[in-house]
Amino acid sequence: MAWLGKLFGGAVGFMFGGPLGMIAGIAFGHMFDKADEVPYQQSQRTAYTTLDREQMLFFVGAFSMLARIAAADGSVSTHERQKVVEFIRSDLRLGLREEEAALRVFDAALTGGGTFDQFAAQFYQNFSHAPNILQLMIDIFYRVAAADGQINRNEEEMIRRAAQVFHLPDSFVEMLCNRYGGCANASDKAYAILNVTRSATDDEIKRAYRKLSIEFHPDTLAAKGMGEEFLAHATAKFREIQQAYESIKKERGIK
Repeated sequence: MAWLGKLFGGAVGFMFGGPLGMIAGIAFGHMFDKADEVPYQQSQRTAYTTLDREQMLFFVGAFSMLARIAAADGSVSTHERQKVVEFIRSDLRLGLREEEAALRVFDAALTGGGTFDQFAAQFYQNFSHAPNILQLMIDIFYRVAAADGQINRNEEEMIRRAAQVFHLPDSFVEMLCNRYGGCANASDKAYAILNVTRSATDDEIKRAYRKLSIEFHPDTLAAKGMGEEFLAHATAKFREIQQAYESIKKERGIK
């Protein structure tokens, strides 16, 4: 998590624009201000790379959009905030410093300007080259929204709007909805994870599995700008793909 270490270490002169840049400024601006008060020394200034910038935007975008989804009904309840905290601790397994940064962004997005659609649009502009990252983000939205056993209508509408902004196919969104909404049986969920239907041929399933195994390998996602703090979630997603394929193989007798 290079960018976060540099940020907390007092590096200066790094920010990005747009509505997500505004949220980042609210969440972390005082750190830049404090760093600016330190006399210039080469050892105190650390350059940010393009990958640092992408990872920071991913981090800020993810928790800004999660904040707006949590507030879809007009406010964020203690229970809704706890769902995000549990995601941070259980799925992402972030340390205390990283959790603090995530909640700074979450809280800043609740009070800062910009709309959910604007956040999604800026996120898409930066990650349109990586549809696997866009898909992972929608997966994260559904996972957190469904953490209490159900996805309410407002949450569902916002997630679908994000998917439209990301130019993701309706079939992909329907499969995630089935998977997290509890309207599919366990076997159907395995097909949904591989983004195929039960009517797919064995060859189509094999191709889908190979494609997803490459696209959602944690190393592939990291190379395209996914922050290191999401590595645990990406690894779980990768294993889920493996398990789904094994389940279908067993069901169909695929060798």
